[in-house]
Amino acid sequence: MWDAFKDLIFWIIEFFYNLLGGEAGGGDWGMAIIIVTVIFRILISPLMHKQTKSSYQMQKVQPLMQEIQKKFADDPVRQQEEMQKLYAEAKFNPLAGCLPMLLQMPIFIALFQVLQEMGTRTHGSSYEFYNLVPSLITTPSQAFAEGIMTFIPYVILMVIFAGATFLPMVLQQRGNEGAQKKQMLIMSGVMSIFMLWISWNSPAGVLLFWGTSSLLGVAQQQISMRIMKKRDAEAAENVEVKPIEVDVTRKVKKPRPTKKGK
Repeated sequence: MWDAFKDLIFWIIEFFYNLLGGEAGGGDWGMAIIIVTVIFRILISPLMHKQTKSSYQMQKVQPLMQEIQKKFADDPVRQQEEMQKLYAEAKFNPLAGCLPMLLQMPIFIALFQVLQEMGTRTHGSSYEFYNLVPSLITTPSQAFAEGIMTFIPYVILMVIFAGATFLPMVLQQRGNEGAQKKQMLIMSGVMSIFMLWISWNSPAGVLLFWGTSSLLGVAQQQISMRIMKKRDAEAAENVEVKPIEVDVTRKVKKPRPTKKGK
């Protein structure tokens, strides 16, 4: 079943490679990978919007969460109850941001494995990316052994690969202050170093896919954030103060005239 799923993904990449001209017509595997990545990102854009929305709601309720944690630091049960009330009032589900990523992981893993197997799936093909990257099935470690000039395009892919992991976390913490922001920046820095380590022995095609996908993800995240902030701003501007209702149709009784001399 898993092999059939990988075969389907490879067939899609190969379809766009042939559409671009194939081996005889100057087709490019790198561009085919980019096209498939763009289509993939478009298909999962609703999931990514949901994930970004969850992160945005988390930012809004974060000060209230911290206040509850301080107030009920000695009463974990009450603290959990108040947290649940806060989630219900804010219509926030902490697991909503994890679900889209879990649904994407099988596709990411399959794509990763397919790109690693490109050399065995297609024999005799040219795996260059428009002369920018000599071979998409070569890893940065292999390119480094061939010399600095050969290694340069691969190190650029490595930086994009790691930087695209660091950038979303930094943008998400924009506007925040305090210890939490520092912790997130440290965490994202460690994660970027870990991604550099992974990229060292990953085929360039994998780095091209992941870097393109991550940059598109950052763009999707920023668009979703702007949409939600704009909606919040419009909602705040449209808050109307309910006017005091006065019944002007009710007749007011006039005082009866009094007779003089009485």
